[in-house]
Parts: sequence; C-alpha cells; structure tokens
Amino acid sequence: MASLSGFLNTDALTQRMGALSQPAYRRYWLGSVASVGSVQLIIVGQGWLIVNELGGSPIDLGYLGAASALPTIAVNTFGGVVADRVNRRMLLAITSTTVMMLLALQALLVISEAVRIWHVVVISAMLGLVFGLEWPTRNAFFPALIRRAHIMSAVALNSILWHGGRVISPAIAGFVIRMFGAGAVFIGGAAGFGAMALVLLSLKTPVQVPPYGRNAVRDLVEGVKFIAKDPLFAVIIPLTYAHHFFGTQHVQLMPLFAKRFDVGAEGLGLMFTISGVGAVVGTLVVGRIQGGRHTGKDKLGGRFLFGLLVLGFPLAPTYPVPLVSLLIMGMFSSFYLITSMSVLQLRVPDRLRGRVMGIHGITFSLIPLGGLLGGAVAELYDERVAIGLGAVIFMAIVLGVLVFAGHIRSLDGRQLVAARAEAV
Repeated sequence: MASLSGFLNTDALTQRMGALSQPAYRRYWLGSVASVGSVQLIIVGQGWLIVNELGGSPIDLGYLGAASALPTIAVNTFGGVVADRVNRRMLLAITSTTVMMLLALQALLVISEAVRIWHVVVISAMLGLVFGLEWPTRNAFFPALIRRAHIMSAVALNSILWHGGRVISPAIAGFVIRMFGAGAVFIGGAAGFGAMALVLLSLKTPVQVPPYGRNAVRDLVEGVKFIAKDPLFAVIIPLTYAHHFFGTQHVQLMPLFAKRFDVGAEGLGLMFTISGVGAVVGTLVVGRIQGGRHTGKDKLGGRFLFGLLVLGFPLAPTYPVPLVSLLIMGMFSSFYLITSMSVLQLRVPDRLRGRVMGIHGITFSLIPLGGLLGGAVAELYDERVAIGLGAVIFMAIVLGVLVFAGHIRSLDGRQLVAARAEAV
C-alpha cells in the first residue's frame, strides 16, 4: 500500500513524467504527434513524387528545397514578432488548418494525375510561408503549458516527437506509396494537421497581453541585439545554422541515393527511419551527458564526428552500409540540438521568446536551402561530391569554434541542471 501511495503521490508522479505531468502540455504533445508525423510524410512524399514519378533531376530537388526554405526564412523572423503579439494558440490553430488545406490540394492534384513539378514546388513554397509562422510560435507557445522547471524535459520530449516522427512516418510513407500511391501520403498529412487544429482549439491557455503601439521592426531589432550581445546565443545559433545548411544536405538529396541503390520508396523510407532511430537514441541518452562537466567539449567533439560521418556517408559501396552512418549521425545531431535548445529556452526572457525562437527557427529551413546548393553541385558532378563538400566546410567551422570560442568549449552542463533546480 505504501508503494502504491508513493506512486500516486503528485510530487513523485511529476518528477517521473516531467513536462507530461502537466495536462495541457500532455494533450498538446499527443496532438503534435499527428502534425509532426505529417511533416515527415510531406518530405518523403514530395521528394519521391519529383524524382520517381515526375522524372525530376537533382536541381529540381534543389528548387523544391529552396521553394520551402526561402519563404520560411523570410517569414520566420517576423513570425517570432507576431508570436509575441497575438494569441499563440489561435495562430497555431489557423496555421494547422491552412496546412491541412494545402496538403488536401496536393493530394487532389496527384490523384487526378494533373500534378506537375511546378505544382509541387509552388505548394511547397506556400507551406514554407505557413511554417514560417508556425515554428517560432510553437517554440514560444509550449513553455506556457508547463512549469519552468520542466523546460529541459519538454525540449527532450519535443525532440522525441520530431525524431520519433522520423522513425515511423517515413516507413509508413514508403509502404503507403507502394500500396496506394503518393496521393494517399498527402491525404494522411492533411488529416494529421486537421487533428492538431482540433487539439489546439480545445486547449485553455492564459491570454497574452499584446504590446499595443510598438513597432514590429523595432521589436525584431531588439531580439537580434539580445542574441548578438549574449556570448552563448551569438555562437550557438550561427553554429546551428551551419549544421543544417552544410551538414544535412544528405536529407534533401536522399531520393537520389535511393535511386542510386535501386531500393524504391520503402528503401527511401528506411533511410529516413534509421536516421530517426539514431536521433531518438541520442535523445534518450542526452540527459545523462548534458549535465556533465565537459558538455561544451562533448558538443563540439560530437559536431566534428558528425561531420566525419557525413563525409563518409556518400562513399558507401552498397545499400546497407549508409544505414549505419545515418544511425550514428542521428544520435550526434540529437545530442547537439537538445543541449542547445535547453540553453536557449532557459536563458531567453519570456517577452523575447517568440522573436529569439523565430531567429533560431531559421535553422530548420536551412536543411532544404542547403539542398539547393547540394542539388546544384550534384547536377554538375554527383550527389556524393555535393555531400562531401558540405561536410568539409562544416567541419572547418566546428574547428574554428573549438579554437576561438573558449566560452563554448568550456560550457559546463552542471549549470543547466542548477538553472533547472532553481526554477522548481
């Protein structure tokens, strides 16, 4: 009976479940499973559609990436300003509904066999505009659903959400494409975002007080100045930019490797899935590492090893070999991103959270934008040269940070744990 009482004790339950002990966050997180999984369906579905069904070239994949990334980057920074001025919950409900409608249109074009490459590119650009608002708003919204002591837990759970989606959704996408065609993937994506919109409408959150009379450009400049003056933010955010632009070009070019190895849609899905498995493993392990004394050195050392793995990935002679590289790359990537996001969320003032997260959110748009550079190099040479070149540039940047940014190299993870403890 004593053990049962201990299990039902609120404090003990809160400690075990972390951010999931908060009912509003738990509902939000479970609802996000559908929409985040749908993002992975979009990535696999659009890449497969262009290369394998519409006969597109490497540069077409690059155009697809740029079409998604450039609008997102253009909107993302001001999206953070918007997130600090409006009801974040309602804004997320509107963006989720808009994405649902765009994916339904994509599905209709595919099923009716009217789809062309330019259709996919234009819809990708429209999705990029919407995601430019959604991503900074997401990162500014979820802290309102939890106690500050649960920030690190929520960051890890969000990472599991995204990387877990990378494990399951690509495999599902590959199977669905083979059995029912690419149109079914986009129908599933539309349903996922529709479910997220319903969850958001059901949540009850504190109403934000908008900063009436303030200039949006001045607000954005304030966020940029905060980042520039903070020694950690001023290095971590640009390094994260470099990671996504130079170090993850293989993500956008993955359909070319599936074609090179002749493994079909399911093989393409498996490559994305294995990368996601590695990221989930990294997420589960990171809690034990990021509280250590040498967190900074571990972060940078992991970044350099990640670059070496990316460099070796395109040199794989047969299909099973790159799966091992993708698994380990996912682990290292997850460790860096979770630790970095924890630092940002714990240090940023709430009044600046939307703007800072908007500027940081550009990072995820740099994956498809880096694909434009990779696609151009692949068009001139091949995809192996493109990925290798990006890896070399990224490793050079990491070495520069390791040598010249002593405050990052000496970052002590115990300070993160102490900051979390003070918030309890």
